[in-house]
Amino acid sequence: MTTIYIGVMTGTSMDGVDFVAASFDPLKIHATLSLPFDPDLRDELMALTLPDDNEIDRMGKADVALAQMIGHGINQLIAENGLDKAQIRAIGSHGQTIRHRPEHGFTLQIGDPNIITEITQIPVVSDFRRRDMAAGGQGAPLVPAFHQALFQHDSIHRVILNLGGIANVSMLPAGNPQGVYGFDTGPANILMDAWCHRYTGQPYDENGNWAAYGQPIRALLERLQEHDFFSKEPPKSTGREDFNLEWLDEQISDWRNDLEYDELEDSPENVQATLLKLTTRAIKKAIYRSEMDTGEVYVCGGGAYNSYLLEQLRWRLRKHNWSVQTTTALGLDPTWVEGTAFAWLAMRFVEQLSGNLPEVTGAQGHRILGTITAV
Repeated sequence: MTTIYIGVMTGTSMDGVDFVAASFDPLKIHATLSLPFDPDLRDELMALTLPDDNEIDRMGKADVALAQMIGHGINQLIAENGLDKAQIRAIGSHGQTIRHRPEHGFTLQIGDPNIITEITQIPVVSDFRRRDMAAGGQGAPLVPAFHQALFQHDSIHRVILNLGGIANVSMLPAGNPQGVYGFDTGPANILMDAWCHRYTGQPYDENGNWAAYGQPIRALLERLQEHDFFSKEPPKSTGREDFNLEWLDEQISDWRNDLEYDELEDSPENVQATLLKLTTRAIKKAIYRSEMDTGEVYVCGGGAYNSYLLEQLRWRLRKHNWSVQTTTALGLDPTWVEGTAFAWLAMRFVEQLSGNLPEVTGAQGHRILGTITAV
C-alpha cells in the first residue's frame, strides 16, 4: 500500500494555503488544493508580522482560525479526490510565519497542529524550523534539501529559484551532493504585490505587465540596495520583518527628499519596475558569485508566472548562457513545489531522517526537523 504524506504551505506572500498529497520514491502527486485566505484573517496575519498592540491575544485567535482552515482544507482535499485515509501517514504543516528573527535565535509559525489533528484525525508534523535554529542555524531556507533529493543532476549545474514573498536559491552543483547550498536573496513578490495592490487594487502584477510599462529608477534602486541584508554573506534568511511596505515608504520618502531628477520619473509603475529589478539583480548576483559557470535555472513559487520577471532574468543571465524555465520542465508544477517539500519533510521526520542542510542554514550539523502531534 502506497504511503501518502500531505504537505501544507503558507508562505510570506500570504495569499492562501496550498495542500499537496504526495508519495515518494518515486515522487507522485496524488492531489492538490489551494484555498485563499479570508480577507480578515489575511489582514490579521499581515499585521502580526510587525510589533503592535495586544499581540498575544490577537496571535492566539489567528492561530486557532488558521488551524481550523488548514484542518478543514485537508478534509476537503481528501474528500474531493477520494483519497484513502488509511494510506495517509502524516501531515507536514509549515504554518504561517509571523516573526523570523535568526539574529536572535527564534522564529514563530502559527496554525495550531493540535487543532489540525483533532479535525483530520491524522498525525501532524509541524514546527520544522526551530530545531535547526537551536543548532545555530537560520532555520531557513529548508527546501534546498528537498530540491537536492529531487532535482540534482550528475552532469548539469542547476539552480532552483523559489519566487514566493521572498526569493531563495538552491545551488545544486553537478554530481556534488556535498556542494549543495542555498539562501534567501531578498524580496520577490512581497514588495511588488503590496505596491501593486495599493495603486491598482489588484493582488499582484499579472505577468509583470505593470512593471514592464515602467522604467527602473536608478537612484531609488541604489537606495533600496543599501539594506543591510544585501551585504550579508550566506547563510542568511529574511522576511517581512526586513522588507515591508512601511520600509519601502520610508526609502521612497528619503529618495524624494533628495530628488534632483525630473518629477515625471516619480510614478508608481516606475517604482514597480524598480522593485522587479531589485529582485532580479540580487538573484543574478547570487548565481554569478557561485562556482558554477553555466547551467539551468528552474523557477517555482508564484513568481514563476510573472513572465516579464522571467524574461528579465533570462536577459541578465545571458552572459554565461544560463537557461531559465519553470519546474514544470522537471515534472513538478511551480505552484506545488513548496507544499510537496513539506510533505517530504514530514516523511523525513516519520522515518527519523535529517531534513536540513547545514551548508544552507549554518546549523552545527544535520538534524531531524519538526515535532509530531499524534492522533
